[in-house]
Amino acid sequence: MPENDSTPVLEVRHIGKRFPSVKALDEVSISLNEGEVLAVIGENGAGKSTLMKILAGVQMPTNGEILVAGQSVTFSNVEQALRAGISLIHQELNLATNLEVGANIFLGREPRSFGLIDRRAIEREALKYLKMVGLAVSPRTVVGALSIGQQQLVEIAKALSTQTRVLIMDEPTSSLSQRETEALFEVVKKLRKQGVSILYISHRLREIEELADRVVVLRDGRYVGELSRGEIEHSAMVSMMVGRDVSKFYHRVQHETGEVVLEVSQLRTPANPQHALDFSIRSGEIVGIAGLVGAGRSELLTTLFRITPAVGGHMKTESLPHPPRSAQEAIEAGIVLAPEDRRLTGLVQAMSVKRNLSLATIRRTATWGFLNRRAEDRVCKEMSRLLRIKSADDHQMVQYLSGGNQQKVVLGKWLATEPRLLLLDEPTRGIDVGAKEEIYQLMHKLAGRGVAVLFVSSEMEEIFGLSDRTLVMHEGRITGELTRDQLSEDAVMQLATGRGATPAIC
Repeated sequence: MPENDSTPVLEVRHIGKRFPSVKALDEVSISLNEGEVLAVIGENGAGKSTLMKILAGVQMPTNGEILVAGQSVTFSNVEQALRAGISLIHQELNLATNLEVGANIFLGREPRSFGLIDRRAIEREALKYLKMVGLAVSPRTVVGALSIGQQQLVEIAKALSTQTRVLIMDEPTSSLSQRETEALFEVVKKLRKQGVSILYISHRLREIEELADRVVVLRDGRYVGELSRGEIEHSAMVSMMVGRDVSKFYHRVQHETGEVVLEVSQLRTPANPQHALDFSIRSGEIVGIAGLVGAGRSELLTTLFRITPAVGGHMKTESLPHPPRSAQEAIEAGIVLAPEDRRLTGLVQAMSVKRNLSLATIRRTATWGFLNRRAEDRVCKEMSRLLRIKSADDHQMVQYLSGGNQQKVVLGKWLATEPRLLLLDEPTRGIDVGAKEEIYQLMHKLAGRGVAVLFVSSEMEEIFGLSDRTLVMHEGRITGELTRDQLSEDAVMQLATGRGATPAIC
């Protein structure tokens, strides 16, 4: 643990940032000591990403001062921040997947000999940094052949090769498996011992509890306080983030179930055609799907929504005489899907909030082939009010919303179709605890209205807190089903790793 009376390796004083329609940061002051892991937490829209972009030279502050080792600095671009020893690893990795590992680490900074790129020097130096992060791969390996977790380590090695003193990590585990996450934690701890200072952003508060030496909390663009190592505890962090008691996030709601909305028999997905899947879901029921990364959960949902065609088996819905043959027929049958990657496949980033919210109902409300502007306005107002979507106005581009509000737009688009079955793939990934609570309440409200909800989650707390029953998958097959009475972390992990099995009780 660093000494508090030493000169901070990085300090920001009264930093502010204004955009045309919003004040993103308001007089924020924080400091980071040498060899310290400082977690910066807050709800979506709290200003975390804006602050990190300012520190990394991506954006310039409206006012305030940045100090590195006690010296005032000004960054107008990323290169200046890198020269000062500050590197930012984005949530979306920034690697050239068609190039080799060594080439990525030194991209734009290649060592040269007689004017030519010195490949031997690249390999020699790359090996040194790969060893620092514990990644045992050849510098000649093409990055695209690596797992996401390994690519994350390449990003860190790349940052270390710039002699970074401050490493900013933005949601580094959002796409990692449990094993990859644990490996990343070991790297973070190792870097801390080597004197590297780390600014760590994550919505996964368990990670913060394990890694952080200190926690700084932002709310609505302002600094609201911090927690020392002995004070870092889940409820304390949540309370500071949202300014209210959210101890009942997973308040249990008893749902009355009705008729079978969807019945799946011997369904085979393209990803795992060797395994047949059998289950059903009733109206008013919330069913969770648990499993490890690669278990086939997302592939099941895309097959149910008919984005990918089934290899075999049957789907029976209450509203169609035959199984849906396309995503459009699935929508007509009342089946909708909020995908895992909302930015890539859930939204049209360059379109407004209003247009995104009305996309799924355009055909239903069009008049003689023309857009019904009144219907579009009505859908936008209804969904914005129901989901409490925060935006400058209806015409704001959806790409500029926080992660939580983007997810609400995805949900609003589908809720406007009045679905019978809502498929949710990692519905709260990358969003803050306040937005999570609102989505949980929405799921219960929809179930209360008779909507069936089938959701995939990698967060055990969500599975335990929301599911009426849980399907567990392993390597493309359903290894068991757990009622609420049977649900435990051990029971889920036994099934998720293929070590146990329970009889289906659909």
